[in-house]
Amino acid sequence: MPLQNVFFPEYPSRASLLFLPHGVRVLSAWLLGWRAIFALFPGVFLVFAVLGGSDVFLPSRLMAIFIAVTTVPAVFYLFKWAGWDLFPRPDRKPCWLCVMGVGIVTSFLVSGLTNLAFGSARVEYVAFLIGDISGLFFLMLGLYFAFRLADRRH
Repeated sequence: MPLQNVFFPEYPSRASLLFLPHGVRVLSAWLLGWRAIFALFPGVFLVFAVLGGSDVFLPSRLMAIFIAVTTVPAVFYLFKWAGWDLFPRPDRKPCWLCVMGVGIVTSFLVSGLTNLAFGSARVEYVAFLIGDISGLFFLMLGLYFAFRLADRRH
């Protein structure tokens, strides 16, 4: 956020325009399924507590935490139920474009539901959306190059 404020000092939103944790949510849900909820909850709760203090226990904050940790796994399971199982399996290669697609779909859902819980303005929705999608994209891009570099060393 401090770097964002340097480049966009007039930007009214407190949302990050590069929100890497959305990528972590997507990859966690893809790899862990429903267990991602329990893996993500402590970190999400801690971030809300650090940023909001005792406001973390307000109903809108608790709802936002619930949305943050449950939406992505729920979408993966909805796709599986609809016949499109994207979860990793040893007998097939991962469909990274599909994982990105789920991340984008869930970004729309998380942004909309979070702003609904907070009662925020439309500019906040757009900011969350941009932050989630750009964070997912750059996290995946970084992992792609890191794995390529690791493969070259072996």
